[in-house]
Amino acid sequence: MENKAYRGHVLALPYPSQGHINPLLQFSKRLVSKGLKATLATTLYIHNTMQSQSSSSLQFDTISDGYDEGGFAQAESIHAYLNRMETIGSKTLADLIIKNKNTANPIDCIIYDPFLPWALEVAKKFGIFGAAFFTQTCAVNFIYYHVHYGLLKLPITSTPISIPGLPVLDLEDMPSFIGVPGSYPAYFEMALNQFSSSDKADVVLVNTFYELEPEVVDSMSKVCRLLRIGPTIPSFYLDKRLENDNDYGLNLFISNSPICNNWLNTKPEGSVIYASFGSMASLSNKQMEELAFSLKGSKFHFLCVVKASEEAKLPEKFVEEIGNKGLVVQWYSQLEVLSNKAIGCFLTYCGWNSTLEALSLEVPMVGVPQWTDQTTNAKYVQDVWNVGVRAKVCENDIVEREEIEFCIKEVMEGERGKYFIENAKKWRDLAIKAGSEAGSLDKYIDEFVSKFINS
Repeated sequence: MENKAYRGHVLALPYPSQGHINPLLQFSKRLVSKGLKATLATTLYIHNTMQSQSSSSLQFDTISDGYDEGGFAQAESIHAYLNRMETIGSKTLADLIIKNKNTANPIDCIIYDPFLPWALEVAKKFGIFGAAFFTQTCAVNFIYYHVHYGLLKLPITSTPISIPGLPVLDLEDMPSFIGVPGSYPAYFEMALNQFSSSDKADVVLVNTFYELEPEVVDSMSKVCRLLRIGPTIPSFYLDKRLENDNDYGLNLFISNSPICNNWLNTKPEGSVIYASFGSMASLSNKQMEELAFSLKGSKFHFLCVVKASEEAKLPEKFVEEIGNKGLVVQWYSQLEVLSNKAIGCFLTYCGWNSTLEALSLEVPMVGVPQWTDQTTNAKYVQDVWNVGVRAKVCENDIVEREEIEFCIKEVMEGERGKYFIENAKKWRDLAIKAGSEAGSLDKYIDEFVSKFINS
């Protein structure tokens, strides 16, 4: 039996996908550095699938989503998966709390992803402090908030769209579930249901820092008390305060790091385009073709991540024909790539983790958003943070190769390129400041811990 006494015990429960696990895992490491015991609870399938590299004293445990053998892929539909996860997840989360109840360190707090609002119900059943951890930007969260409470009526019939604290938005700037009515209804319902019980949470945590979106933080803070605990980036790349913290620590895929590092290190500074569309995105055959030919047709070196499930969509003989100009890999530590001096541009789908990493590591972007929050993030990349451009979509919903090539050239050597680099440096400096001792991250972690340790 564990005998070590901690200041408190936090159980972190992310939605089971890489993009939701990473920020909550990273925040948990910060809590460990403050003397707390932190346990990350993933689904059994994710736990058995992930490549663990964590060297921190973070603990790991499991719940069940009801699909222990195959996870989400085993479910017959999105709706079925979410319903079964709520039923089985609630029971196994309660079992996990009970298992820890009579130990030296019973669970004092559950930090849950609001995609899993039922976790708060379980926490309250046991009288445990409950904290909602929003993994997307305040801007996106506040849009969903307005829709959930009927402050923004759907379908949207007129533009531009005005929401307090946000820039004026067109329909294409809204999260795709709103911009493309009827798309992924189960996921849209899940996004809105984040607010079904968040008003009952003891505290709301958001993966951002004030300078990134001050107006919307001020507006959203009027309806709920926000603790801004971003950026959730491994310490090595920002403040260097956590020992050996140079990776998130859990990965769904095996990295090709040695091959990539050796290849990147032979390229001049700022000469390489990095292209990656994350762990969930699935490009159409046509979009993959346009992307591939845009990279091949540009005059720059490129590193392109293409998951094994997507490789068949590449043009025939593409890998053989690019020679040493490009490198195509199935997976790679994105932080290692973005921190490499050879990278001059990030061709990205604008998921929030990827965008926050690029902002924190001083890398200008070309945004090719696909769905969910990515369209709104791309709006901010181009028009608010001024660190890149957003590629225009044609009438057939494809971003064509000529447009991608134009955007790459604009970032890499266009008139605005130096301006993007200057702004990227500004955001990195602010990210480092937020994560440093006495920065906003420390301030809000201390405030957060004091709420349940002294309760």
